[in-house]
Amino acid sequence: MAKLREKVEAELENIEQILAELNNAKGLADLSTVELAGTGAFIHNFYNGIENILKQILISKYGKLPDGASWHSELLKTAVKKEIISSKTAKNLKDYLAFRHFFSHAYSFDLDKNLILPLIKKANPVYKSFLKEIKKII
Repeated sequence: MAKLREKVEAELENIEQILAELNNAKGLADLSTVELAGTGAFIHNFYNGIENILKQILISKYGKLPDGASWHSELLKTAVKKEIISSKTAKNLKDYLAFRHFFSHAYSFDLDKNLILPLIKKANPVYKSFLKEIKKII
């Protein structure tokens, strides 16, 4: 369990650094395409960190992860089934999952400030909810 805690804490530190950067970002209206792409990368990294934590918990406690083409979606469903996170937290994370998919497959110049702004605004509350729930497990 100590090894799991260490891995999760390392991911949490990274996520908190990402959130600090997002909180310090200047107004989206003023961002260039390059800066907007960087902001998108931070949002992408935020969700990847959360996924990494869920994967570590599932591997540590159950020895396996969902697989197949929709494993990212199944990861959230499994985390809810195993009572790692609540269905409310999973619902909030689905917006980040959708963005992760879009960001991975789109061109950076296709990023829309109106898509990114709500994700930035709710990142801290989503993270706090997620953190509260996983702290019970680790």
